[in-house]
Amino acid sequence: MSESAQDITTLLNDWQGGNERALNELTPLVYNELRRLAQSYINRERPGHTLQGTALLHEAYMRLIDQRQVQWRSRNHFFALAAELIRRILVDHARAKRAEKRGGDHVKLSLEDGMETPIAADVDLIALDDALKLLAQTDPQQSQIVELRYFAGLKIEETADVLHISPATVKRDWAVAKAFLKREMLRRGQL
Repeated sequence: MSESAQDITTLLNDWQGGNERALNELTPLVYNELRRLAQSYINRERPGHTLQGTALLHEAYMRLIDQRQVQWRSRNHFFALAAELIRRILVDHARAKRAEKRGGDHVKLSLEDGMETPIAADVDLIALDDALKLLAQTDPQQSQIVELRYFAGLKIEETADVLHISPATVKRDWAVAKAFLKREMLRRGQL
């Protein structure tokens, strides 16, 4: 683990232990990475998307610092949860917009980012979320791997570290999960 990752993990643990000063030290260490994560999501959105990158970042950050029951294991664990929260915020936003328009435009994301075999140029975020929930029912580990690889942008080794499994298992499950999502979204006519 790099010194920066070790510092972040130590600060997460100190903060969890009640040291509020640790949060002040942690924020500048994670802010740029969180901003990059949020911006990568916004960049995948359709033109004219109403949620701004900064608003997405701040909402995710506020939800992260509210996570008092989480046992922080590492920097990667922190960013995995951040990616999950960002995805939830975007899905909630997309569902609200869809409800407003009663079936109007769907929020689109590119599934090519982070995938060796692209599924499609763009994908309906709500359909992807639904397919991911279905995958979680059949194989929770594969669903977590998609969260970490696609949404958090973690590498194979980082994903293996967060989930406490081998990199070979991550590679195998990643390939199966991508095929499952592609098949499910094709079946629903979303690709």
